[in-house]
Amino acid sequence: MDHSEAANSNSSSPSSSSSPPTTPPPTVVMSPCAACKILRRRCAEKCVLAPYFPPTEPAKFTIAHRVFGASNIIKFLQELPESQRADAVSSMVYEASARIRDPVYGCAGAICHLQKQVNELQAQLAKAQAELVNMQCQQANLVALLCMSPQQLSGQSVDDFISTPQSYQSNPCFFDDTNCLGSQWEPLWT
Repeated sequence: MDHSEAANSNSSSPSSSSSPPTTPPPTVVMSPCAACKILRRRCAEKCVLAPYFPPTEPAKFTIAHRVFGASNIIKFLQELPESQRADAVSSMVYEASARIRDPVYGCAGAICHLQKQVNELQAQLAKAQAELVNMQCQQANLVALLCMSPQQLSGQSVDDFISTPQSYQSNPCFFDDTNCLGSQWEPLWT
């Protein structure tokens, strides 16, 4: 009997091990969104703030809440269609962080500052382009002067050559009042 019981128990054990025991699925613990966590309230299933303020980004809500307030954010999001809410949240967070840095002007102050930088850089670019054109004219004048034969230059000083329009008529920059051979060795900016 012992052998038959052992055989029965061995035969029954493989069949029981082949079917896995049924365990309940693991419960997913939903973390409250960053907004509800900061406001210390229960995060509802249909929380308006949850999609835009995930629990991993609490600073995002903190900044917006500090400037606009939670009730205003919720009211504003409820008035918008869902397709525009993500953009609205990113705009609120940007404006709020700009307001924290500059309480008077906010992002308008940042835009004004950036526009001022653009204008300054455009002026520097225009100045550099003018200097480049001047250098190209000076180079052309030097090449023309170096290519002239000694017979053409005999009896004329360099100043006569510069002031005489007949000596080099093909280069209009050559006759510029501010352009002379002596000034080409001076620094371009002072």
